[in-house]
Amino acid sequence: MPTSGDHTGATRPHVVLLPSAGMGHLVPFGRLAVALSGAHGCDVSVAAVLPTVSSAESNHLDALFAAASPGVRRLDFPLAPFDESQFPNADPFFLRFEAMRRSAPLLGPLLAGAGASALVTDIVLASVVLPVAREHGVPCYVLFTSSAAMLSLCAHFPAHVDANAAAGRAGVGDVDLPGVYRVPKSSVPQALHDPKHLFTQQFVANGRGLVHADGVLVNTFDAFEPEAITALREGKVEPNFPPVFAVGPLLLVKFPPAKEPAGYMRWLDAQPARSVVYVSFGSRKAISPEQLRELAAGLEASGHRFLWVVKTTVVDRDDAAELGDLLGDGFLERVEERALVTKGWVEQEEILQHGSVGLFISHCGWNSVTEATAFGVPVLAWPRFGDQRVNAAVVARGGLGAWEERWSWDGEEGLVSGEEVAGKIKAVMADETVMKKTAGVRDAAAAATANGGTSYRSLAEFVGRCRDAGGRHG
Repeated sequence: MPTSGDHTGATRPHVVLLPSAGMGHLVPFGRLAVALSGAHGCDVSVAAVLPTVSSAESNHLDALFAAASPGVRRLDFPLAPFDESQFPNADPFFLRFEAMRRSAPLLGPLLAGAGASALVTDIVLASVVLPVAREHGVPCYVLFTSSAAMLSLCAHFPAHVDANAAAGRAGVGDVDLPGVYRVPKSSVPQALHDPKHLFTQQFVANGRGLVHADGVLVNTFDAFEPEAITALREGKVEPNFPPVFAVGPLLLVKFPPAKEPAGYMRWLDAQPARSVVYVSFGSRKAISPEQLRELAAGLEASGHRFLWVVKTTVVDRDDAAELGDLLGDGFLERVEERALVTKGWVEQEEILQHGSVGLFISHCGWNSVTEATAFGVPVLAWPRFGDQRVNAAVVARGGLGAWEERWSWDGEEGLVSGEEVAGKIKAVMADETVMKKTAGVRDAAAAATANGGTSYRSLAEFVGRCRDAGGRHG
């Protein structure tokens, strides 16, 4: 396979990246952009849609282009007019996916003007972007922004739907992923149980389209998900599947440090080693007021220090609730000696690198999982929606932490009690075996991304293919 040294004196391929909406999609594209433009010698452009859905996305893009300039450039991707009223009450991020999908024909002139050697598109856009790239003679790859297990589900789900239809079976049951393992019905993303759901229609179309990609990049590494990666590469999950490049965990973008450390970082500096429970459920989903109260009670009863990032709305611009009202009378006052609770945006990778953090209570969004692998922080998985139960199973199988499968997620009845939360925190924080296994995952992640490691070589092979395509940037 090629290595980073192979680009000396050769044409620099121009790789255009097309992320979709949401930090879960945007962040890995930014990390891929920096990896390609740095050690792997590519010119990179990121096609951005403005305005973004959330403030977090806008801020991240600005920081990315400032930090990675001139190696990473911005391309403006204008959207065609789109009447959102035909999808009442739809998730704003799913609406953006649909608006971008309907604007795919506008990519042709963008690619021609950029002189692209290759296009890397987001999985949620795959089925509509691949034909446009092919029409313009541009090799097109897909960056899958979740786990290899979830990629297996995406690739196989259309066949599962077809088999159910042929057998006259209604609904989605357990899904047996050939060569991988069974995904129980309870772990299948909630939207996929409704065949008319906008996301289901997108998901099935993209799953069918994957076989037409020139390759699929996935932000994981061979040692963490060996069954899924092997099954995909051997064509067991889906025959004639394109090459799979496991390139993770994609390394963090080094943004210029702030003039003053953030308040939460100063607070972490004052805490003992591995004493803090970090709690965050990501940028995409809110937790119900009732469950927030129980989580607060559990954190308080655990007796451990904690840093908690509270989210109450789907889109950050809409969040105006007061913490004191959300978490109950007197809670903030009672825990102020050993806790920091915030609704502000935090740089999660800074937190997870900090030596005072001993446990991460996470929704298991894939960016969060890959960051925990990179820094060796044990995860207590509490998935909320979408791909997160599939990812939580990867966490448990891969030795990165624990998953209490009985705990409910969005749409299920019942609350997880504060007593249950406290008990689980105490158990995992006291378990030395968890700490040792997680350290092993961290070491395997470091070996994969080091020069000559499996993920480094996968990314180098992808770059070699882009270079061989012979495209020249404009």
